[in-house]
Amino acid sequence: MLPAEFDIIVKTFQGLEEVLARELIHLGCNNVEIQRRAVRCTANKALLYKANLWLRTAIRILIPIATFKASNYDMVYQEIKAIDWSRYMTIDNTFAVESTVYSDDFRHSHFVTYRVKDAIVDFFKEKYQQRPNVDAGNPDMLINIHIAQQTCTVSLDSSGESLHKRGYRAEQTEAPLSEVLAAGMILLSGWHGECDFIDPMCGSGTLLIEAALIALNIPPGIFRSQFQFERWHNFDEELFNDIYNDESQSTPFEHRILGGDQSLRAVQIANTNIKSAGLSKYIQVETKQMEAWKSPDAPAMILFNPPYGERLLTENLLDLYAMMGKTLKHTFAGNTAWVISSNMECLDHIGLKPAKRIHLMNGAIPCEFRKYELFAGKRNEFLSSQASSPNQTIK
Repeated sequence: MLPAEFDIIVKTFQGLEEVLARELIHLGCNNVEIQRRAVRCTANKALLYKANLWLRTAIRILIPIATFKASNYDMVYQEIKAIDWSRYMTIDNTFAVESTVYSDDFRHSHFVTYRVKDAIVDFFKEKYQQRPNVDAGNPDMLINIHIAQQTCTVSLDSSGESLHKRGYRAEQTEAPLSEVLAAGMILLSGWHGECDFIDPMCGSGTLLIEAALIALNIPPGIFRSQFQFERWHNFDEELFNDIYNDESQSTPFEHRILGGDQSLRAVQIANTNIKSAGLSKYIQVETKQMEAWKSPDAPAMILFNPPYGERLLTENLLDLYAMMGKTLKHTFAGNTAWVISSNMECLDHIGLKPAKRIHLMNGAIPCEFRKYELFAGKRNEFLSSQASSPNQTIK
């Protein structure tokens, strides 16, 4: 079905491409090339399985099998029909097609989907006088066609359901953070478990859970019931079981992961999800307003996702962000904080100068992810100490 080594296209959210590329290099993939909302590289079957199981910032993993030019629906039909589909599936396999279209020549993605389905069915009818069945809900083979103007790329989807759906989330609040975005934010912060982790506005607990998975080096796909590649006719179950059951990469974590939220319901949902992920031993959550936090007694990374006013209507947002800035400055002095929001006016009301700004997308909402160095004392003294520290001698 597939050669010993083949190309894969790994989809992600805008702003997380470089993080994903580093993940793929760490896994052992070669020829890594960053694209828009994706990373392309080469892999083998073992790496394909590992990528689905281990990647924290991937949405789905595609294997391109054909690329061609087409300017109308009939040309798409003929090119799809010319592919030897018997290499990838049999008449006993069910299949479904997903189309993504950005083109002036193709205005109806649904019609692209229908023509691709017809071409695959007709390939089998002409070759075997039988046809495979279409199953849009639970197919054995999920086929993706991407059209950018007249360039058409046909791929096999090895993931199936989006990889952001880890499988541990039993409940969620009104505006949950995507698991992929949460993991990406933590990796962008540079935190891997070296100190305590605090989310003072934890909502349903996604940041806390993703932080624990990173600190303990637990694969995020461990909770999923199935990946699409497990339904392929050449699925190597023994190889995947070896990869899935390999615990040699787990790491100890000796710090704390702490969360809080002013909503009792959110805290209850967070604890339900934490329990579902089997991480109650590592994460502590309590009902608490942010201004009620006390200064941590150990170094900590503070990272949180406050209300934006986009999907959650919150009164006095400007006052809320001003309180956040005051609390960060006085309660969490000496540590580093990261805050994401789509509301630039609110972010400016934090009243602290960001050390770094990263543009991210939370779903369809453009956001800024800002880093704050919460120095103790006067800022000039802090900067002076930072500048002189490389030359200091430690005795």
